[in-house]
Amino acid sequence: MKVVKFGGSSLASGEQVKKVFDIVVSDADRKIVVVSAPGKRFADDRKVTDLLIELGDRQLKGLQTAEILAAVVLRYAQIAKELRLPGEIVSSIKDHLLQLLHKDSSNKARYIDAIKASGEDCNARLIAAYFQSRGVQAAYVDPKAAGLLVEETNGTALVLKEAYTNLRSLSEWPGILIFPGFFGYNEAGEVVTFSRSGSDITGSILANGTGAALYENFTDVDAVYSVNPTTVPNPKEIRELTYREMRELSYAGFSVFHDEALIPAFEAGIPVQIKNTNNPAAPGTRIVNERKNTNGPVIGIASDDDFCSIYVNKYLMNKEIGFGRKLLSILEDFGLTYEHSPSGIDDLSIILRQKQMTPDTEKQIIARIEADLLPDEVKVEHNLSLIMMVGEGMRHNIGTAARASKALADAGVNIEMINQGSSEVSMMFGVKETQEKRAVQALYEEFFARVLA
Repeated sequence: MKVVKFGGSSLASGEQVKKVFDIVVSDADRKIVVVSAPGKRFADDRKVTDLLIELGDRQLKGLQTAEILAAVVLRYAQIAKELRLPGEIVSSIKDHLLQLLHKDSSNKARYIDAIKASGEDCNARLIAAYFQSRGVQAAYVDPKAAGLLVEETNGTALVLKEAYTNLRSLSEWPGILIFPGFFGYNEAGEVVTFSRSGSDITGSILANGTGAALYENFTDVDAVYSVNPTTVPNPKEIRELTYREMRELSYAGFSVFHDEALIPAFEAGIPVQIKNTNNPAAPGTRIVNERKNTNGPVIGIASDDDFCSIYVNKYLMNKEIGFGRKLLSILEDFGLTYEHSPSGIDDLSIILRQKQMTPDTEKQIIARIEADLLPDEVKVEHNLSLIMMVGEGMRHNIGTAARASKALADAGVNIEMINQGSSEVSMMFGVKETQEKRAVQALYEEFFARVLA
């Protein structure tokens, strides 16, 4: 049995939904279909989820909502028309949205969650109706009835262990099951959403709970690429990579998956296959626990910007008990999280998301560090990009860092910092944002283009 998930771009129009139908019925093992809300049809289009968030916000503020509500309903009406579905389906969607709008809004977080989750929920009902209209046994599945229980942690849903037990029976339900992604229910029966791209998380949870043999994730690209195609034209496709590699690449800027989306599938040892809705014959990319073919030390290169670093230098820092803890406790006092902390004998850098650091906060933090830790030097570097080279093969190859450093030097890129994860699966370089693209291109040339040539 397979769990298969389709993203918003795969469901943005009636023509796209027809492709989804053909893909699902072409393989009898595709049993559970997880759907997102309709996405963008063209570059300047708006996702239904974004429209719904605006709809809920306007209702809470007492502003006019008719225009936004009409835009949401129109999206479903256009899809239904292309699929030749009866108008009653669109009417029921409109009625459902109106009911949600006028529900109790005293808990604003739960109210907005219910509004924005309706994008997936309404789409699942519509798609189930289309499958049925094509003579296929199919049914919409309510996540509440299926037992997808979650709790709220840091503003997003976290699946409860008992949910996996509840979901197990879905594999025995008859026909094809159409399941809305992005949300579950807490024990009080309220909707709680996962983080954005949460339908990927739903698919991963269902694969785990039902013991699926494979989790297929359909999107709008043929495969995961070794580097962002907007940075390097026609980059090498990745045929197979590990969960650990995918998580590192997702964290560092790859947009195929949210970096936490695959954890449920990973914990159950279920492989994930990334496929293209618009080109289902393409082999795609397979994500597995372990892979035998390393294809060289580096499998992919990702980058992300808008970082800053707090650099602290103090002679004999390594002899001072509790220095690192005290430094991190200062960040904690200001409610800041950090990403990396490369260090030397006498110095330590803390890398964090720049948007957390206002000019006033920066001044206060520097003052605290100087007062509490008595450093020889403390400074903040702004506008950094982090470039992550990822590959299981790095653990078994000598000289990877030297090759990368030389490639960056030859390209005229100054390395602000370098850090290798303890797992030896990733290597991070910090560079100025203005040199990010050049740095990625230089590393791709060194580890991929020369090999292909």
